[in-house]
Amino acid sequence: MVKVEDAVVARWETQGSRFEVLVDPAAVQELKDGKTVDLSDKLALDQVFKDARKGDKISEEHLERIFHTRSLPEIARQIILKGEVQVTTEQRHQLQAVKHRQIVAYIARNAMNPQTGAPHPPARIEAAMAEAKVHVDPFRAADAQVQEILQKLRPLLPIRFDSVRVKIRIPAQHYPRVIGELKGLGKLTDEQWLADGAWTAILEIPAGVQTELYEKLNARTRGTAETALVK
Repeated sequence: MVKVEDAVVARWETQGSRFEVLVDPAAVQELKDGKTVDLSDKLALDQVFKDARKGDKISEEHLERIFHTRSLPEIARQIILKGEVQVTTEQRHQLQAVKHRQIVAYIARNAMNPQTGAPHPPARIEAAMAEAKVHVDPFRAADAQVQEILQKLRPLLPIRFDSVRVKIRIPAQHYPRVIGELKGLGKLTDEQWLADGAWTAILEIPAGVQTELYEKLNARTRGTAETALVK
């Protein structure tokens, strides 16, 4: 359970009443990102308030009339998703930093330089975001903000979301060490075992994953993997 001093106030006003809960800010961010979160242990206090700072509680009967349930986690979920979140300046900076890293990672994984076909390193994306004075909303899902951010980055970076297809050939002895990781990176098609015992396939991956793919293949196969981009 989150400490009271570390919690944020989630507030929703409806039908002439105000409802507040004290909740873990990380849980709020995950809910706003569309994730499923069990709020049972994410509330600082097991109570819904009219005013959390004054400690004015709301009766279970009134909660049931408005929310049609007495389940505190479900009531808190509705308050968080339908209402607004009150955070301190320090909490907002912390949450923005987390969401900023998520967005940079998302863009780096999915984007490439259309002029070269190569991915953009995260540091280059961060620098461009700083130059473009991108504002990150800590309570909006990362993927919901990405397209707006890309519009601001394009005058500074040649950038496009895309996927690439890579043909891979590895000696048979390395297959068990790489197949799991390859499936985790993208979609495998055209898998074949060749007459010389080698395994080959085409892997479709987000454009920004190319560097990660080549590094993993090189490490797992001791440099014996062969790759080629397929158009």
